[in-house]
Amino acid sequence: MNTKNLVLMALLVSVGAALYVVIPGINGGMKPDFMLTMMFVGILLFPNLKSTFLLAVTTGVISGLFSTFPGGFFPNIIDKFITAFVFLAFVFILKKVAVKLPAAIALVAGGTVLSGSIFLSAAIFLIGAEIPFTLLFTTVVLPAMIFNGIAFAVIYPIVIKLVKRSNFETAVSQPV
Repeated sequence: MNTKNLVLMALLVSVGAALYVVIPGINGGMKPDFMLTMMFVGILLFPNLKSTFLLAVTTGVISGLFSTFPGGFFPNIIDKFITAFVFLAFVFILKKVAVKLPAAIALVAGGTVLSGSIFLSAAIFLIGAEIPFTLLFTTVVLPAMIFNGIAFAVIYPIVIKLVKRSNFETAVSQPV
């Protein structure tokens, strides 16, 4: 890992944190997790274990710190960690086929659903509260999937153009 890549990952995480703080809550204060979108962008740019681990831990801790969900700190860390490595596995599987924007959007949407499911399951298990999983899934996770897909479709091409203009060593700048 070089310093330039670490700086780019830090910028992605900080943009995700800013979006996460600014976006208003829905369904009693629950927020779509744009930290997740930036984590996905980072994993697509740097598809390796070290970068994925770093992105998973930082986005999990920051999301947990800003979480409006009661007791949401540890479920956020668990959720980001598992989701990041499952997402990376799918990126490795799809790497043989060039990941185009529509496929990447579908991957982000699926990753958001996975993340939301893991978060809600971990929260129910750790807190032990009787939280209506299906209600929260349909009113928070599914809208978050749409928001994250749209945000990714807007942000990813911009990041790709910036990376190609710079001399970052990412999966995008390397020949396929």
